[in-house]
Amino acid sequence: MDMPIYIGLSEARTELASMGIELSDRQIKRAADRDAGGKRKLPFFVDPITGTLKIEKGSLVAAYRKLQVDAEKNLQE
Repeated sequence: MDMPIYIGLSEARTELASMGIELSDRQIKRAADRDAGGKRKLPFFVDPITGTLKIEKGSLVAAYRKLQVDAEKNLQE
């Protein structure tokens, strides 16, 4: 089993860009911010040591892949 790799907002933006998903700083920050119900659009969490937002790299990639699969299923229906 691979060790998880935790990345910050800028690294998450770079990772998505490598997949062809170009987001602005504001867009990635909005995905990490809590909504009125206290939920985030992506599974970012506050690193207890640094106090910065982090996300597990595999979770970020998996979230976008799942959305793509769901979109393709909806297209075929």
